[in-house]
Amino acid sequence: MAEYQNILTRIQVRPPIYPGVALPGGIWKRSGKPFLNYWAGWFGDAQIGPIYLGTTGVFSLVFGLIAFNIIGLNMLASVNWDPVQFIRLLPWLALEPPAAEYGLKIPPLNQGGWWLMAGFFLTVSILLWWVRMYQRSKALGIGPHTAWAFASAIWLYLVLGFIRPLMMGSWSEAVPFGIFPHLDWTAAFSLRYGNLFYNPFHMLSIAFLYGATLLFAMHAGTILSVTRFGGDREVEQIVDRGTASERAALFWRWTMGFNATMESIHRWAWWCAVLCTLTGGIGILLTGTVVDNWYLWAVKHGVAPAYPAVYPPVVDPATLMGGVK
Repeated sequence: MAEYQNILTRIQVRPPIYPGVALPGGIWKRSGKPFLNYWAGWFGDAQIGPIYLGTTGVFSLVFGLIAFNIIGLNMLASVNWDPVQFIRLLPWLALEPPAAEYGLKIPPLNQGGWWLMAGFFLTVSILLWWVRMYQRSKALGIGPHTAWAFASAIWLYLVLGFIRPLMMGSWSEAVPFGIFPHLDWTAAFSLRYGNLFYNPFHMLSIAFLYGATLLFAMHAGTILSVTRFGGDREVEQIVDRGTASERAALFWRWTMGFNATMESIHRWAWWCAVLCTLTGGIGILLTGTVVDNWYLWAVKHGVAPAYPAVYPPVVDPATLMGGVK
C-alpha cells in the first residue's frame, strides 16, 4: 500500500539535538552549535554538527586545499586566466604529469613540476585523513573497518600515481589531474597494453564492483521493505531477531534458497567493495611491469581466442635497412 512505501513518504525523526558520546578530553573540542536541517533529513540524520576535526583533520584539509588550488590555478592559467572559459572547458582541462624525458627527476614547474607538487600535497592530505579515520574509530571504541576499506581505495590511488610510475622509472606513466583527461588516459592505457579487459585482475575488480553494487542494492531493498517492522534498527536485529529479520530471511530463502544474516550481509558487501580496488590496483601494477600486452597474454594462456591473420603482418619501419634509428 502507498502509505507503506517509505522510499516515497520518508518520515523524518526529529529527536532532541544530541552532541554525541562523551569522550576523554583533548586539545581539540567538538565545535559548532548543532542544528536540524530539513533537506539533510531526506538523505540521513537531520542533525548537522557538532564537528570534530582534530590535528590530523585540520592538516589534511590544509594540504588538500593547497593541492586543490595548485590544480585549479594551473587549469585557469591554461585558458589565459579567463573565468568564463575556465568554467566552460573545466571538464576538459588537465594538469599533466612530466614528460617521459624527465624520468623520475624533478622537472621545471611548467613542465610537470606543478603536477608533482600537487600530487605530493594531495597524497599527504589523503593519508592524514586515513589516520584521522583510524584514530576516530579507536576513540569511539568501534572497529576500524571503515579505515581499512578506505585504505583499499588509497592503494589503487597510490598504484596509479606513485608506485607504478616508480617501477616504470617515469612520472609520465601517472594519471593526469582532470575529468576527461583522466578518462582519456584510461582508454589510452588500455589500448597501449593490449586491452585491459584481458587482465585477470581487472576481471576480478569488475566482478567485485558489480557484486558490491548488487549486494548493496539487495540489502538496501530488503531493509527498506522491513522498516515497518523495525528492520532499520539492524544492530538490535543482529542480537535479538524480530519479525523484520525473520521475514527478510524467509523472503531470501524463498527467492534464493538461503539468506545472509543481518550481520553477515555487511561482511559480504564490505569484502566485495574492498576487493574491487584491491584487485584493480594489482592489475594496474602488473601492466607494463610484468605483462606488456594483455591480449597476447590471454591468447597464450587460453583466455582469449587467436584471431585469424586477415592482413599481412605489419613491419616496423625502424627494422628495415636505412630506417631511422
